[in-house]
Amino acid sequence: MTGPVTGPVIETERLILRPPTMEDFPRWAEFQGDATAARFIGGPRTPAEVWRAMMSVAGAWALTGVGFFSVVERTSGRWVGRIGPWRPHGWPGPEVGWGLHPDSAGQGYALEAAVASLDYAFDVLGWDEVIHTIDRDNAASIRLAERLGSRHRGPGQLPAPYADLPVHVWGQTREEWRRR
Repeated sequence: MTGPVTGPVIETERLILRPPTMEDFPRWAEFQGDATAARFIGGPRTPAEVWRAMMSVAGAWALTGVGFFSVVERTSGRWVGRIGPWRPHGWPGPEVGWGLHPDSAGQGYALEAAVASLDYAFDVLGWDEVIHTIDRDNAASIRLAERLGSRHRGPGQLPAPYADLPVHVWGQTREEWRRR
């Protein structure tokens, strides 16, 4: 791993969740540059735009103690996505969001990392609720939210520059998560 890791590191059966490092950039840029993978998160971005977004996530960890985790396969060290607690200014609530590199989808990584992230949000951060902002046409993310026990709360509004994205808010409380 190149560069310092500033923030928590969580290990699951198959994954390591940690704040981003510079070695994550090539795969992160592939992920966000892919039209299909980025369809529901604002569309494909150039490497320069992805670099700034990744730096924002790293800065969020440093300044607020929350941000997307880089999700890394334990056995290979390969970056597979970014999932975690996120609370941008003007967001409709404290979110655990997700996105996987296209070659890592369909392997259960999103569920495994999202469960660890929800546990972290409720047990470590002390959040009372967690939301997921999901495009109404994103069937895979809706299925994941349902598998996590989240309920559809209705349409939502994101702040600029994402204000034009059609999202619905899914979520649950800490008590609902503990009862699942």
